[in-house]
Amino acid sequence: MATVLIVDDDAALRDGLAETLTDLGHTPRLAASGREGLAALDGDVDAVLLDLRMTGMDGIEVLRRIRSENHAPPVVVLTAFASAANTIEAMRLGAFDHLSKPIGREELRALLHRLPHRTPVVGQPQDDAGDTLIGTSESMRRVQKAIGLAADSDATVLILGETGTGKELVARALHVHGKRKDGPFVAVNCAAIPEDLLESELFGHVKGSFTGATADRAGAFRDAANGTLFLDEIGDMPLAMQAKILRALQEQVVTPVGGKPIRTTARVIAATHRDLSRLVAAHGFREDLYYRLNVVPIAIPTLRERVADIAPLAHHFLARAAASGGRHKQLDAAALDKLRHHAWPGNVRELRNVIERACVMTRGDVIGPDDIDISGSELTTGRAELDADLPTAVAQLETKMIQRALDACGGNRTEAARRLNINRQLLYTKMQRYGLAETSENLTGRVGKDDD
Repeated sequence: MATVLIVDDDAALRDGLAETLTDLGHTPRLAASGREGLAALDGDVDAVLLDLRMTGMDGIEVLRRIRSENHAPPVVVLTAFASAANTIEAMRLGAFDHLSKPIGREELRALLHRLPHRTPVVGQPQDDAGDTLIGTSESMRRVQKAIGLAADSDATVLILGETGTGKELVARALHVHGKRKDGPFVAVNCAAIPEDLLESELFGHVKGSFTGATADRAGAFRDAANGTLFLDEIGDMPLAMQAKILRALQEQVVTPVGGKPIRTTARVIAATHRDLSRLVAAHGFREDLYYRLNVVPIAIPTLRERVADIAPLAHHFLARAAASGGRHKQLDAAALDKLRHHAWPGNVRELRNVIERACVMTRGDVIGPDDIDISGSELTTGRAELDADLPTAVAQLETKMIQRALDACGGNRTEAARRLNINRQLLYTKMQRYGLAETSENLTGRVGKDDD
């Protein structure tokens, strides 16, 4: 049984966690602030449950100080306000996990079961690099955690995802949150450069090495020295070039066209929308390069797999588009509902374009469902659900049913839960997952309050 230090300035949440820990056979130790938590930390503490947002010293600073100690206990960061920046930063600073409140009894039991006894110090932290990714869904939280764990490493990362999911954004997050953030970030789209120019683009050339080489060129590998080289759409790279990339990765040496080998200090991050394992089987991609790139794989979910992120993404794109036009606009609940039920074959890029188009074409300050122009939308026929995989179809159906129940009950969650024949806590959890909490709060006008 473990001694668990709970650091949270919310007395009700602190006491609730303590009661659950006691029921599970563990010994809770309570601290109402970051400074109290640090003072209560000693060799008897086996784990720390740490609130992120506290008055005075915040959770990130407490985590930083705990992890600077030798034989630091594992720290789990808890927050009701998850963002990409705090998830990535917490994981990079050595948090064992980063979870959203509220945390249930069984989730807490499972967490304590998988906690290690002690974790070594992982190195000195760096400053927060800012919020670069939007999304609090579980699938995006996994991506953010992976970024936090891999950011300071020199290991090659392979980012996988459909077109429009934000692969370059993930690559930039790995760069700006890592130890190379002060170095250059160089992006090369391997599919956009003609085959006969790709070698010169990546490795450089010396003057006179071929017709048109009127001056020396360093190339992307050397341009990214001590920084990050992002090779986008590497699945479209010609086989002959793949062999040269493999040598560069294995030997950390590049050879400019017409020149001599030169050491490279760039970290390589690659991305593709293609299934590289199938390409390998079809002899369209080198197997040895595939395994050399796939040291740390990060798979980005499609937008249809992260329904809860559609509303915050839409608000973000709308704010950016409205600011450029000098006008404030907002999306009404029906417009958001329409966005949530689209299949989004173009993913986040398609959503951004739809929002920008609506912002330009809507004269008023409120964007309604009729202002959302989604070409090919199959909302009324239900075919989008039939064409989706089972988890996506279930999420879409649950979102519709919950929204309809909330609308019918005027946003009253207790009554909506009764109509849906589920308990209110499960309803609230699903509302958070699907991004419906905000809509309900707008309906009731009572943010964060119970409705019974």
